Formats: sequence, C-alpha cells, structure tokens
Amino acid sequence: MSHRGANLPHLFSEARRWFEDALLASLEAAGEQPVTTAQASVFAMLDSEGTTVSELARRMGVTRQTAHQAAHGLIGMGLLEQVPDPRSARRRLIRRTAEGQRVHERAQATIDVVESVLAERIGAAGVRSLWQGLTADWGEPPLVAAP
Repeated sequence: MSHRGANLPHLFSEARRWFEDALLASLEAAGEQPVTTAQASVFAMLDSEGTTVSELARRMGVTRQTAHQAAHGLIGMGLLEQVPDPRSARRRLIRRTAEGQRVHERAQATIDVVESVLAERIGAAGVRSLWQGLTADWGEPPLVAAP
C-alpha cells in the first residue's frame, strides 16, 4: 500500500482496496468467475433474504443505476436472481442463487485467509486493534467547524 496523502479516510480507502484486490485476484486464480469491485460490493451488502436495488445503492454509497448495473451483471452470471418482494407487490428483491451462495461462502473463507496474512505481516495485535477501533461505537458523524 502507498501512503500518499495519508489521512484516515485515504488510509481506509487504501486498506479496503488492498483487501478487495487480494480477494478478487485469489478467487479468480481459484477458478471463480471474475467480478468487478462494484459487483463484490453488491455481494457484501446483500441481506440473506434479499435486498432491493435502492437499498443496495444506499448501502454501497452509489447511484441506483450503478447498483442496478452491478446486480444485473451478477444475475447474468447466474450468481444472483431477482424475485418479487413478498411484503410489497411493487418491489423486487435481489438475492443469491445457490451458486451465488457457494461463491459468497468461498469469498468469506478467502477473506479470513487474507486477514491471517495481514496478521502475519502487521502482527495479531495490530489486527485486533483494527477490529477494536473499527467496531467501536463512533456515534453520529460530527458537524465540526472547518478550519
């Protein structure tokens, strides 16, 4: 990872990219279909019972169109499907197919391995500290006086 312009938001972005690069390259090397970062985000943001495209877009911090394109690319690959929402006839849910669930579980296991590599590189205490800091309750984003 480079540390140009090092501030916490930039470092968070670099760290996320490091994990995504490791995950996507490892899965592709293992014979899984290649996916984009946006498609991987769809997988990460899906609820087990399914999620609307609008909710996926909100969780991913992207436009509805971007989430729609990523989800429909995965539908075309046979990893996701679109089904009626049992709570609303007007809404559709995106959910994993059986193949998508298999790939998701493999991705989760791969993330665990990548995390263990990180622990070897920065130490188990460093990884524990990351977990503690990132899972602590930060409260609502503050409104501060910009200097």
